[in-house]
Amino acid sequence: MLNFKPISPSYVNVRSSGGRLALKQCKIFANALSKAYQLFFKHHKKGVRPPGFKKVRKYKSFTLKQAGYKFLGGSKVKIGNKVYQFWKSREIEGTVKTLTIKRTALGELFMLVVVDNCPEPETKFTTSNIAGFDFGMKVFLTCSDGTTIESPQFFKQSLNAIKNASRQHSRKLKGSANRERARKNLVRKHEDISNRRRDGAWKLAHELTNKFDVLCFETLNLKGMQRLWGRKISDLAFGEFLQILEWIAKKKNKLVIFIDRWYPSSKTCSNCGHILESLDLSVREWRCQECQSINGRDENAAKNIQAVGASTVELGNVSRAVPAIAVLPQNPPRVKTGEYVKNSVR
Repeated sequence: MLNFKPISPSYVNVRSSGGRLALKQCKIFANALSKAYQLFFKHHKKGVRPPGFKKVRKYKSFTLKQAGYKFLGGSKVKIGNKVYQFWKSREIEGTVKTLTIKRTALGELFMLVVVDNCPEPETKFTTSNIAGFDFGMKVFLTCSDGTTIESPQFFKQSLNAIKNASRQHSRKLKGSANRERARKNLVRKHEDISNRRRDGAWKLAHELTNKFDVLCFETLNLKGMQRLWGRKISDLAFGEFLQILEWIAKKKNKLVIFIDRWYPSSKTCSNCGHILESLDLSVREWRCQECQSINGRDENAAKNIQAVGASTVELGNVSRAVPAIAVLPQNPPRVKTGEYVKNSVR
């Protein structure tokens, strides 16, 4: 992603490609308009409205494919008849396939370049370690080795600031400069939360891939979880973290395994393999009737996820036996927040 700003076209003398750029954009617009009307005529009886034309400020991005731009020396690019200077987060390697200009809610412009035949540097970390992970609501990840990773919940931390900024924005007169200033202030706070969450996900993904060669996770029903817990699931951002982790694992030649969504990882005893017939979400510990071992819900699930992942890549076997029953202690011990996992996904 490259941040850029326009400079004077007099710095360079390159043949203009404005005509080709305009023709290309017209073709893209015509195809999009044709598709929109086809969908309208197909579903108009269901109450679908005809396509409308957006205002200029509503457009967030546009994409150029093989024509309409040219990269110049000194971090400059020519788009149409204008020359822009940009800041590169990395060197552009390979064959450029598409160029996308994106505008954020603050009005900042970014350039996204898609390249082909780019040599990927191979970075290998060999640890010969495998681990299973169970997602939770208060504790973000519980590892099969007993370690836990707390969830910072960035949105919850900044909720009061978001409320105040939103209240100030709603009180301003529509169309005024003060309202626009308040809108940008609100957007900055949301972007700060998003940036902190993404930065934490990248750091955690690097930490896990440096420590383990094989990482096993359960397949999550994120849409169902969103309906149940709403804003909390959005704040945890399980899906975004897994996308980042898969990308880093592929780059480092690590393996990420997702087990079956319906595997009873929380109800299966990690010691003897017995399976509970039912296990309520409020039950945080249960005793196996067969081997008498006390299983913490999330740590036990992480161990089972690790075992299933190991069997998937032929590193071990998973044994299943007859069901056990749940045993609740009469006087459960009180623990401090963060010492024991509560409100797990399962």
